[in-house]
Amino acid sequence: MNHKEKADMLHKKGYNCCQSVLLAFQDELGVDPETLFRIGEGFGLGMGNMDQTCGALSAAVMIAGLKNSDGNLAEPKSKRATYQLADKLQKSFLEKSGALVCRELKGIETGKVLCPCPVCISNAVEIVEDMLASRTDEK
Repeated sequence: MNHKEKADMLHKKGYNCCQSVLLAFQDELGVDPETLFRIGEGFGLGMGNMDQTCGALSAAVMIAGLKNSDGNLAEPKSKRATYQLADKLQKSFLEKSGALVCRELKGIETGKVLCPCPVCISNAVEIVEDMLASRTDEK
């Protein structure tokens, strides 16, 4: 099963958008599934109320941190590169989905849905796959 299929299956099982994307990449993150599930729980519905960043995008940025951070607690040096990566992910997601905020994606105020959750999840998976592929190409 590929990442998109796994994320879709998890979402249909009741996982939120953030959890679905995080857990689709669990085998590549070095973090156990229960921890990822817990970390992502509050990020569904645009941080619980549709007013904030899409949970699927939040997961993509979390994955960027997990994959890019040097984890150096004494002298963190990877922040700038991780911020740049997060910026790239946001721009890609915006281009694919039409917005970054859950309320806007779901058309709460306009009545026009820009991107339904399954498509946002698929878009987030694609941008994570692109990020991981480009990291592999750089090595």
